[in-house]
Amino acid sequence: MNSRVLGGLCAIAALGLDQGTKALALTTPALESGVEVLPFLNLVRVLNDGVSFGMLGGFVPWWGLIALAGVIVAWLLIWLWRAPDRLTAAALGLIIGGALGNILDRVRYQAVPDFLDFHYGSYHWPSFNLADVTIFCGAALLFWDSFRSAKDKPGQSERKENTMGV
Repeated sequence: MNSRVLGGLCAIAALGLDQGTKALALTTPALESGVEVLPFLNLVRVLNDGVSFGMLGGFVPWWGLIALAGVIVAWLLIWLWRAPDRLTAAALGLIIGGALGNILDRVRYQAVPDFLDFHYGSYHWPSFNLADVTIFCGAALLFWDSFRSAKDKPGQSERKENTMGV
């Protein structure tokens, strides 16, 4: 499969999964007060008007966050178009799909619905959603890929030989 197609499919899957779960979270009345799923996981509806962990909430207007995210997604799309391998393309697709999901939410609600609340005792990790999960997974894949040697990456050894004129 072409790396661009793979990246596009990952973006579509991430966007669809994100928007589907947010639709469920927004239309489930029980999530207003929260539902315990596991001893360490609650589902609770929260609208986040900031960025990660609510940072910048109230300081940057929602349309400013949309503009910034739009520029970042454009840059990621260019990177995806030039992706050297399928792992990079899949990782970029996950990030793009998650980012587009959060952009759509900011356009519709001027905030991003979060609903996953992990906790240990009384300590709660800031709530997040599946767009955040796909963005994190894509970034983790890019990070992991940066440690792979060129000989372990598909197609890299051939490119190196061609640039040396061999």
